[in-house]
Amino acid sequence: MVKTLKIFLFILLPFLSNAQQIKVDAYFMQDSAKLGERVGYVLKATYPESAQIIFPDSTFDFSPLVLLEKKTFISNTQDSITQDSTIYYVSNFSLDPSSYLTLPVYELARYDSVVHYPLEAELKLKLTLDSIPEQLVFQQNNIYQPLEKSFNWIIIGIILGGILLLLGLLYFFFADKVQEYWNERREKRRWSQFEKRWKTQTALLTQNPSIESADEVIGLWKGYMESITKLPIKEWTSSEIGERLNNLKIFKALRTIDLIIYAGESSKSEEATNYLLEVAREKYQEKQTKIKHERAVV
Repeated sequence: MVKTLKIFLFILLPFLSNAQQIKVDAYFMQDSAKLGERVGYVLKATYPESAQIIFPDSTFDFSPLVLLEKKTFISNTQDSITQDSTIYYVSNFSLDPSSYLTLPVYELARYDSVVHYPLEAELKLKLTLDSIPEQLVFQQNNIYQPLEKSFNWIIIGIILGGILLLLGLLYFFFADKVQEYWNERREKRRWSQFEKRWKTQTALLTQNPSIESADEVIGLWKGYMESITKLPIKEWTSSEIGERLNNLKIFKALRTIDLIIYAGESSKSEEATNYLLEVAREKYQEKQTKIKHERAVV
């Protein structure tokens, strides 16, 4: 029996000596932390170079703390003694006044492993409030606090798209009518301006039948007739205008005013200018009738 015990102690003695040579130490890098604050937990191990040591990884249960990050360092060996260290960054979400943590270091043997624990490290909870009241007291405040409203670009895009679609439909169904309406308004405005200038220029011609006044009257009438008929009336002579418009009275009226320009005769021109105004009015009315007819057809 004694012999068997000696053999067993002889086999176990190397493991016991190695266990006595392994030193594990651990501590928090600060003694207290706020709720959820990042805190470093340092785990150190000093052991013979021949030993194989493993530190815990992220699969280990760090309760009541939560592991955020693990930071390892290169081993340092001097005189056959190796030093290893690891920093575990954790956060505390427990409301207990103190939280405790101790992480093991595993020594690998041939058929098993030996676990070495350091002393528990304490982390105190740092409260931002001196004390929490049993009943919460809310301060009354009826002042309106404006909230910043961000633009909802989706709704704005839908609204703009709807407006563009509506404008497109209106243009598709009513573009011709709108165009005819503006043409009618434009011709009315052009006639009003022409009639006003015509009365002024013909009055000057009657009072002072000069070549300049006669030339202004002829140019004004030809310009308006060309704009409303789309014919090159300014390029035609008086006889060509009477012939192309199939109206000899126009030729006679223009001839009466031409005598002032070319012959210097100061004959009466009021009858001629009145007739030319009537011709212009007829063309204007024909144009308005045509526009209204086209609008009715559309």
